[in-house]
Amino acid sequence: MKLSVVIPVYNEKDTLHKIIERVQATPYEKEIVLVDDCSEDGSRDILKEYEGKDGFVIHYHQYNQGKGAALRTGFENLSGDVVVIQDADLEYDPKDYGILLEPILDGRADVVYGSRFLGGPHRVLFYWHYVANKALTTLSNMMTNLNLTDMETGYKVFTKEVADSFQITCDRFGVEPEMTGKIAKMNFRVYEVPISYSGRDYSEGKKITWKDGVAALWYIFKFRFLA
Repeated sequence: MKLSVVIPVYNEKDTLHKIIERVQATPYEKEIVLVDDCSEDGSRDILKEYEGKDGFVIHYHQYNQGKGAALRTGFENLSGDVVVIQDADLEYDPKDYGILLEPILDGRADVVYGSRFLGGPHRVLFYWHYVANKALTTLSNMMTNLNLTDMETGYKVFTKEVADSFQITCDRFGVEPEMTGKIAKMNFRVYEVPISYSGRDYSEGKKITWKDGVAALWYIFKFRFLA
C-alpha cells in the first residue's frame, strides 16, 4: 500500500520543516504532495529545498485561492492507493496514521474521518468554536444522513477510488462540507476514529474565521439540494 499525503500550505514557515519530518517518519511507502497557496512568509523557499527529492511532489499557486483549491491541485495525478489530507500547521499528528488507516486496511471502510470529539487528547481552546463545529456537523448529518461527530475535521482519508470519484469545486474551507456531501451521496463506507488534536489560536496562525462558518451553512445546503 502506498500513501499520497496531500499537504496544503499557506504561510506555515514555522511548522513546515517539522510537519514534513513527522510525515516522513511514518512507516509507510508514500509520496508527499505539497501545494503552496501563494505563501508570503518564506514557506516557498522552504519547499524549494524538497524539489527534485524522491517521494516529493511540489506545486505552487500563483495567487492565493484557499484550502479547497490547494487540495484540488494536490489531488491531480496521485500515485498512492490511499489519500491522506494533512494540514501543515501541526494541529494534526501523523502518528495517528495507523489509527486512521486501520479501517481501510481491514477492508471495512472507503473513507475515514479523524474525529477530535471521540475521546482523544486535545488542547483545550475555544468553546464557541466547539459549539459552531457541533452545529455545522449536526446540520450536515441531517442533510447527508451520516452520524459524524466532526464533519469539519482536517483529517480525512480516502481510497484512491473515492478521491477519483468527485471533483472539488470549493476554493476555501467549504471543501469540508463539499467532500462530506459528495461522499454521502455516493454511499461510500465511512468510519470515524479518535485522534489527538493540538489546536492553535489566532496569534499562532489559525486561519479559519466565523465567515467560513457562515459559508459552510450555504455549502451544506448546496451540496444536498443543488449539486
